[in-house]
Amino acid sequence: MKNKSLVSINDYTREEQLKILDLAAGFEKQPTQSILEGFVIATLFFEPSTRTRLSFESAASRLGAKVIGFSDASSSSVQKGESLRDTIRTVSNYSDIIVMRHPKEGSARFASEVASVPVINAGDGANQHPTQTMLDMYSIRKTQGTLDDLNIAFVGDLKYGRTVHSLVMALCNYNTTFHLVSPEALKLPSSVKIHIKDNKHKYFQYTELAEVIHKVDILYMTRIQKERFSDPMDYEKVKNSCILKNQMLTDAKPNLKIMHPLPRVNEINVDVDDNPKAYYFQQALNGVYVRQALLASILGVK
Repeated sequence: MKNKSLVSINDYTREEQLKILDLAAGFEKQPTQSILEGFVIATLFFEPSTRTRLSFESAASRLGAKVIGFSDASSSSVQKGESLRDTIRTVSNYSDIIVMRHPKEGSARFASEVASVPVINAGDGANQHPTQTMLDMYSIRKTQGTLDDLNIAFVGDLKYGRTVHSLVMALCNYNTTFHLVSPEALKLPSSVKIHIKDNKHKYFQYTELAEVIHKVDILYMTRIQKERFSDPMDYEKVKNSCILKNQMLTDAKPNLKIMHPLPRVNEINVDVDDNPKAYYFQQALNGVYVRQALLASILGVK
């Protein structure tokens, strides 16, 4: 995988994905190493981020790399009218790999085509978020002991949720049954459901969260993304449609784990945080190990 960009989760085969998960397990045991000394990682975040940006920077720093870049496009030459093409070509001269988040779908693919160094997609609009997918897969395998024969519920914003789109596609490589919970206006896009069907998996759709909790091994919660709505009134209609409370977990399976890509707004009540089934903060930590594995693999040191 040396010098191989990661734009879509489908850029990596099942075998390559599993290799990253195995490498991540090694970094979890020994997260501080000096294997990336002399390398420069550029993090270009044209859209706000906390966990993804900081976990990439933490991953790079723990491996000895230097990090350059920006966390706000307003502090870059984009404010002066510089094109994405020119930004990427310029930053390619200063770095060994580019990690980029951008609000426009397809921007990461474009960046990978004009860059002279590998590009990792840290989220492009409502399209994909493949490194989140990798850490989600790592978290599922770690808690369930497998990626096969699982019932997984995706809850909330399935229409605009790029983390959901990427993870569903990845899990189609395994024997997964999908349970899709959302308001009617935020259903999983048809293109993703067709992908499930083409891979001969089953999916079921619901509008009520309570219908699925007792059936699943993983409950993957997502926030209703206010920034994806052009009409504020449309957001107001659905913002409280899927809220998980601790009392709802009474009949859940013993092995159930609750995941969330974060940030959380109000879709998981804080009374869930102390439940042993809550896994979202550990999930965020797992992102450091997975991103260490990706950086080390793409830069050719692992």
